[in-house]
Amino acid sequence: MSNKLVNDIKGRSGGAGDQRNEKLDKKRTKSVILRLSKYILKHKFLFLVAIATTLISNQLALMGPMYSGYAIDAMTIGDSVDFAAVTENIVKMLVCYIASGILSYLLAVLMVFISQKIVYAMRKELFEKLTTLPVGYFDTHPAGDIISRISYDIDTVNASLSNDLVQIMTSVYTVIGSLIFMWRISKPLIVVIAVTVPVSIIFTRYRSKKVRPLFHTRSAKLGELNGYAEEMLSGGRTICAYGREKEISGRFDKRNNDTMNAYYNAEYYGATLGPSVNFINNMSLSLVMILGGILYMYSVGGTFAETSAFFITLGGISQFVQYSRKFAGPINEFANIMNEFQSAFSAAERVFRIIDENPESADAKDAIELKNVEGNVELRHVDFSYVPGTPILKDINIKAQAGKTIAIVGPTGAGKTTIINLLMRFYDASAGEILVDGKNIEDVKRSSLRKAYTMVLQDTWLFGGTIFDNIAYGKENATIDDVREAARAARLETYIEQLPNGYYTMLSDNGVNISKGQKQLITIARAMLMDSHMLILDEATSNVDSRTEIKIQQAMAKLMKGKTSFVIAHRLSTIQNADLILVIQDGRISEQGNHEELMKKGGFYSTLYNSQFV
Repeated sequence: MSNKLVNDIKGRSGGAGDQRNEKLDKKRTKSVILRLSKYILKHKFLFLVAIATTLISNQLALMGPMYSGYAIDAMTIGDSVDFAAVTENIVKMLVCYIASGILSYLLAVLMVFISQKIVYAMRKELFEKLTTLPVGYFDTHPAGDIISRISYDIDTVNASLSNDLVQIMTSVYTVIGSLIFMWRISKPLIVVIAVTVPVSIIFTRYRSKKVRPLFHTRSAKLGELNGYAEEMLSGGRTICAYGREKEISGRFDKRNNDTMNAYYNAEYYGATLGPSVNFINNMSLSLVMILGGILYMYSVGGTFAETSAFFITLGGISQFVQYSRKFAGPINEFANIMNEFQSAFSAAERVFRIIDENPESADAKDAIELKNVEGNVELRHVDFSYVPGTPILKDINIKAQAGKTIAIVGPTGAGKTTIINLLMRFYDASAGEILVDGKNIEDVKRSSLRKAYTMVLQDTWLFGGTIFDNIAYGKENATIDDVREAARAARLETYIEQLPNGYYTMLSDNGVNISKGQKQLITIARAMLMDSHMLILDEATSNVDSRTEIKIQQAMAKLMKGKTSFVIAHRLSTIQNADLILVIQDGRISEQGNHEELMKKGGFYSTLYNSQFV
């Protein structure tokens, strides 16, 4: 195959690809505009007031040059100056400009109010959608990128709605009004506008198509940077402990540089649009002045009669120049604010992308409420894969009787936590079924299933608030006595009462002002306050010292009494009294039994246990 033929094929395929991308880009832009319009129409009365204010304000602004021209003609036509006419027209001009300025201010205030309402609704809808998304979404999307969409992207949309939308409405009316006035003043001078304006529009449209993908890339890169920064800041102590500051800084610099380049490309190529259009408009103004001057000289010389389409006065030239500037100004502004709109559309698209995500699958229509839970749990031939074709769990069979303790042990990555995720229906099994009291959990309402469990995880989570609020988090209308009893059971009461404000001591974000052990104790006290019949403990004592662990085990025994408990543990000393111990290896149950039975077998469990204590 010749090189020419290869290049021809590449060219044709590339052209087709560009056309498809252009159609897709138009479709996305139209979709974003329509969706933003729906938010605006929720405040249609205020928006109609804003439109009316825009029309009146711009009409007054357009009348200013007319009275200015009349004042000039009152000074130049005839042998004497008509001071009365000059004064009258100047006063009218000032009244128009002052009234227009006041209305413009009121319009700006009104649009800020409308935009804040819209942004509030968008942010509320976005956050509410995040609360309905499956756990898997957060496993695959950095928290920093999500936060960037909630804050930066929505703020970008807000800025565009409050400022750029006003300018667009103003520009449209000003352009149309100026064109009408110019047509009435001098039809020959309109020829200049008829040539330069299409050039300006074509150039603006061409550049806008090239610039929009750059703004989309800019938003994406900022999200990646925020995600990386959030991840590194949360692991600051580990970074310092391993002396990886330079390496982490280097990686941040690379991402920061990519983000900076994305910003530069978007702003640079976007910034060239305004000056280029401004140059075209200045050329238009120069041509108007030249042609207008020629027509004026012929008009003064008597070549053109006052009824002639070519006749023009000095005041008429002044009016036309002012209207041509008003006509060209919005076009230039439109070119500039297109950059902001490109950014706003990209930001809105990122927000809508989350809003359009499929929420956690709905409960079955005939799903039942899980009530009077006894705690009998069974997994039958359960398979699971996070990624199709890469199995994590294979043919898992577990039968947990009510009130029994089931311990799950095994090497890292064997699938222990995955079993917990399936029990809570954070994910659904790829095959097999999971039963609670004989009911398939896929036939049960998720909310009732999850309320049937109490969880204490290795990764503690506390929110900004008092210790009382954090312990009482899982139980509505919990009293201080309830919280005290739970804290006492968790061996936390003495520590809390030594604090200046006791149970009303404020915790900073995620409890960074207390130790990890104390955070873990608070989460355990929170679990003790719950009245669930099933319990999940995922390395719940991993962050406390050995002495505290003994106390916690005693408290745990009280907490676990009469409850079906699933315990994931690496410290095998904490599960010796479990009714059933399951050993997970490579996604399968390789051994099961109680401690004595597994030790006698001399298998993996025995080896693991002896490695910890021998």
